[in-house]
Amino acid sequence: MTEETVRKPFPVSWDQFHRDARALAWRLNGAGPFHALVAVTRGGLVPAAIVARELGLRVIDTLCVTNYEHTTQTEMRVLKGVSETVARVGSGAGEGVLIVDDLVDTGSTARVVRELLPRAHFAAVYAKPMGKPLVDTFITEVSQDTWIFFPWDTGLSFQPPIREGSL
Repeated sequence: MTEETVRKPFPVSWDQFHRDARALAWRLNGAGPFHALVAVTRGGLVPAAIVARELGLRVIDTLCVTNYEHTTQTEMRVLKGVSETVARVGSGAGEGVLIVDDLVDTGSTARVVRELLPRAHFAAVYAKPMGKPLVDTFITEVSQDTWIFFPWDTGLSFQPPIREGSL
């Protein structure tokens, strides 16, 4: 999504994100058992830390992928796969592994993750319609034309009203 096509900004505060990530952990509590957690970097790092704390998970790894340059989608690249320890959990196909990301958007990242760990449980805090079928658990659905401004990407500043002239 480019800056020109952003139509619906959705700013998320640290407090809201923490509540949403804890709600995700609450929903995941009965879905396990999970023996390891994989955070999809970078966006999955913060919710993964919260979910790991809430569920008492200690084996935590990262799957480092990229397909964004700021707000422009680029070619999908896996920068770092999961460790041998996590790769051996369960059946070796991800059974017993919990994958956490902040958002599933078009599903391009989720498809790569699913290919690497097809039997893992994939959870995201937020989901858009194109990516929603690729995750097992999520908290909040937003429209495909929404751009989420995560708290680690923003600072405190004035936000214009949704409808011009409503000040």
